[in-house]
Amino acid sequence: MKPVIFGLSGPELTPDESAFFRQAQPVGFVLFKRNCVDARQLRSLTDSLREVTGRADVPIMIDQEGGRVARMVPPEWPAFPSGEAFDRLYEIAPMSAIQAARANGLALGLMLSEAGINVNLAPLLDVRRPETTAAIGDRSYGSDPMRVAALGRALLEGMAEGGVLGVVKHMPGHGRATMDTHLHLPAVTATPEELEADLAPFRTLAAAAPFGMTSHVLYQCWDADRPATLSPTVVGEVIRGRIGFDGFLMSDDIDMKALSGTPADKAAGTIAAGCDAVLDCWARMEEMISIVERLDDMSETSAARLARAMAARRAPAGDAAEAAVRRDTLLALAEVEKPGAAA
Repeated sequence: MKPVIFGLSGPELTPDESAFFRQAQPVGFVLFKRNCVDARQLRSLTDSLREVTGRADVPIMIDQEGGRVARMVPPEWPAFPSGEAFDRLYEIAPMSAIQAARANGLALGLMLSEAGINVNLAPLLDVRRPETTAAIGDRSYGSDPMRVAALGRALLEGMAEGGVLGVVKHMPGHGRATMDTHLHLPAVTATPEELEADLAPFRTLAAAAPFGMTSHVLYQCWDADRPATLSPTVVGEVIRGRIGFDGFLMSDDIDMKALSGTPADKAAGTIAAGCDAVLDCWARMEEMISIVERLDDMSETSAARLARAMAARRAPAGDAAEAAVRRDTLLALAEVEKPGAAA
């Protein structure tokens, strides 16, 4: 098995993709809007990924946070709120916000499970600050580390009940970045002491999260030359050490402009830094071939982490519509409490 997670070009596997994936055996796959047309098509696609790999538990991932980060979209699938909605409710009713986040996770998990998706690239645990790039913005659960951790845990628990595993991101914290890593490499100048607030949600949930994702952010106090994804210091000493995360660790998409070099170079650097797998989203066959040719098979340590993560998945249980109504009823409390809102 190769330590890489690949994207797909369209709503069904092409003959070339089927042949390549059957031979290369990537760790798993990540889906985007281009892969999600309707419920029947999507389930057929995920079934074909299990068939082509011969693995019933192959990780099939999607980035379905809610708000502006959604790949399965209306009218075929329901919309989900962004992290900021739960942050607003937490301000006036913390326990109601936690219950709403858990119900949201359950509704998400059941929807994804029905489609044959078993891993969601959420929750985002980045602590928002005044200078945080808009690329994070309303996706965050707030500016208080304890609040972010509490809401993130609730989402993880709800998704797990719905049969889906979560991915905490972007380790060790994207909140101090002032630029979008899709376009630039942000440099963070904060001290290790200041960064403790950014680490806190990840440390709190280190044992609860089966999967984690790195950030393409340069933390000058830890490694002045390499962003977290490519830094053995950040991966080994900070994520594995100070945070204490021993789950399956993947990179953010290596096609993002924060990283430089060829796809194969970036993939090799990610694995050399200590990540368990590389995320390569754009289904460019030439690039995928170059990555597979460059990477060795996944290490025994990473394979054990993957097996442990996937073993944590439970059979889905619950009613998605009921969970969504429960979430929306609770979130409406924050709207009632707005200054000037109707009584």
